[in-house]
This record gives sequence, C-alpha cells and structure tokens, in this order.
Amino acid sequence: MTLCTSSADLFPTCKSRKIQPDFDGGEISSDGGVLLLRQVDRHLKLTRRLAQVIPDERRKKSCKHGQLSLLRQRIYGLAAGYEDLNDHDTLRNDLMWQTAVDRNQRLASSPTLCRLENRNSREAAVAMHELMMELFIESFPEPPEELVLDFDATDNPVHGMQEGRFFHGYYDHYCFLPLYVFCGDFPLVAYLRPSNIDGAKHAWAILALLVKRLRQEWPKVRIIFRGDSGFSRWRMYRWMDRNNVKYIVGQAKNERLNRLGAPFIEDAEVLYELRGTKQRVFGEIEYGASSWDRKRRVLVRVDHGGLGSNPRYVVTNMRGSPKRLYDEVFCARGDMENRIKEQMQLFSGRTSAHCWWANQFRLLLSTAAYILLERMRTLGLKGTRYARAECRTLRLKLIKIGAVITRNTRRIRIHLSSAFPDEELFWLIAKRFAPD
Repeated sequence: MTLCTSSADLFPTCKSRKIQPDFDGGEISSDGGVLLLRQVDRHLKLTRRLAQVIPDERRKKSCKHGQLSLLRQRIYGLAAGYEDLNDHDTLRNDLMWQTAVDRNQRLASSPTLCRLENRNSREAAVAMHELMMELFIESFPEPPEELVLDFDATDNPVHGMQEGRFFHGYYDHYCFLPLYVFCGDFPLVAYLRPSNIDGAKHAWAILALLVKRLRQEWPKVRIIFRGDSGFSRWRMYRWMDRNNVKYIVGQAKNERLNRLGAPFIEDAEVLYELRGTKQRVFGEIEYGASSWDRKRRVLVRVDHGGLGSNPRYVVTNMRGSPKRLYDEVFCARGDMENRIKEQMQLFSGRTSAHCWWANQFRLLLSTAAYILLERMRTLGLKGTRYARAECRTLRLKLIKIGAVITRNTRRIRIHLSSAFPDEELFWLIAKRFAPD
C-alpha cells in the first residue's frame, strides 16, 4: 500500500521535534546476537557435522550455496525467530547474517532453502538422530550414574493437505503426532508420526535403540523410562524387566484399580472430614490387567478435597517409598512438557511442507536450533539469571541486538547497540565458547 503522506506526519512530535522514521539507514541489523549462535555452533560443530551426515546428491560444481551454509542459515533463522522461508528473501542481504553463516555475499533465497528441505529422506532423519545421540554422549565429561528418558507425544497441526494428514479426536483437529524423547533438557528423539496411530507406537523400538547405544558407551549406567499413561504397555514392561531398565509410568484409572485402591481413598476421605483441609495419601498395590503377563507394583496417590477424591496410579519396578517415587521421580516428568513448549517456540509446529520427509526434516531443524540455545543456556549462562530461561527469552534478550556492520577486505566491524542491557552476558557467552 502506498503512503501518500510523509513519515513526519504519521507520528506525534517529541518535545516539539518531528519524528521522521525511514528504512534507508544502511547496513543495520536487528540480530547482532546471532554471533553467539555462531559461537556456540562452532564449539559444538553441530551444523558442520550435520552437513557431513545428511546426503547431498547435487552436482557440487553447479551449486552456488553449499549444504553447510544452507543449514546454518535455516537453523540460525529458526533460533532467531524467523519461521518462514520467505523471511530469508530479505535476510539474505543482511551483512550480519552473511557473517554468521561465513559468507561474504548474498545468502540463499527461499526457493533454494525449500529445495534443501524437500530433497531430504529417511536416511537424513536417521543420520540426524544418530548425531543428536553423539552430541548427548559428548556432553558428559564423566560417565553418568543414572539417566532418565522422558517419552511424550504432542500434536503438530497440519496446514493443508500434507502427506500423513489425519484427524485426531483428542486434539480435535487434523495434525501429526510426533514422539519426543528427552534426557533432562537434551533432546534425543524428535520423530514425526501420523496421528491415526496408538500414541505409544514405535516407543518400544526407540527405547531399545537408545538403551543399546547408551550401554555401549556406559555399560553400568542406570536407565529409567518415564512416561504418562499413554505408554503403559505390558510388553514394554516385560522387556524392561528382562533388560534391567527401570520404569515409572502413569496408569489410567479404571474400576478395578479404584477397588484395589479403596482403602487409601477411604483414608484420605476420613482425614479430610476430620481436619477440614485437602489431604494427600500414598500407598501401593499389586495390579495386572487381564491381558498382562503378570501383576506389577502400582503406586497409589489420593488427593481428597472439597470436590471429592482424585486417585492417581503409577506402575513401577523401582524401589523406594510411594511418596518419594511419586513426588521426586514421577512428577519431575512434568518438566518435559516445558521442553516441548520450547520446541514450539522454535516453530516445530510449522510442519507445512507437502512431503512427509520434508516435514520430518523441519522438525529436526527446529530441534537443532533448540540444541544451540540449550547449550548456550546450560554452558554459556551457567550461574547467571538466564540459566533457566526459555528459548524465547534468550532470543529476546541476547539475539535481538541492534547492530551496525561495516565490512572491507581486512575486517568486519560490528557496532552493537550501546544501550544493550546484557553486554556483560554477551561477552561471558562469547568467552565460554571461544576456541581453545
């Protein structure tokens, strides 16, 4: 739309001075902190290793943009808040972005980035997951004693007639149903699935692969599988019992469980009537559905308040009191939901390509962007006020920095905003990830 008035007529004056904005300031960027992403990436060698393991069948002599620069451009863009490929039609001219990607000329256009996504396949997805596991293993300076693997599924809304599009009754829309696995804050799996399946589909196979690789590296590590009631499958329990894998998994309520847990439900009700305040009672029972191979230990937690009883059941083969296992071990799985929300902050839900494997690739690109920000938070910001900040907070506080860039044959000068409030943290991250 054409503006028929000058910009000076659009904004109120400030102390009798006219305000006249324009977009002819020259080589100015709003993403000065993308240098920190580059610094973290150089330390991890994430994009370089991705470029090595992802197949690239193009004729190299005819390619203007190498796979490494394409991956950096796309992953850094997601971390910095640019979800659409169209954004790069403008960003490609930004000297700050060219510097971050290690180029001295215009970056790739949106059609070139689109071709990067659409040429990927199952082999690329497997290779990227294997690299994520290697990065996780490398993050431990010493063998860990215990690893807790959190499994959870979520919905990724579809944006058209994509391959694998189905309606999901629980989420009440057309979506995909990706499976995520985290160990602490680190992602191990981001596996795209159609939504017309059992929510636990392939979880057993993925768990077996993860356990095998982790025990190759650390034979004595204690592994715990943790999930909600959607992952309560007796065949998985039997496999974990046989392979010395601990588990603590929610179990959906039913009439038989409520009958077995009735003594604890009644105790909570009596205590509420006596004391007049909400009561919580713990206990344990043995339970096995008719389809199970045998009975297993089930923890019982009952809350009773003004709205009545709210029993909860958890299947486990771990030792310890029901209260400790429930409060300290099982309830900690709620933090994984925050990690999934952070994936959405990095546009993991933007699975809008038509082809299935292109959408799986997009999901993994968002996960790669998360790894950069997670390592920045865990290693670069340790001991600071942003040590537990969300990805969107890191983006706002440390990446969105105004900068003026000048470039000649000898050097690139980046003049960051003098009013930037977190200058001290900027230099701290740069120092912690500086080359040895």
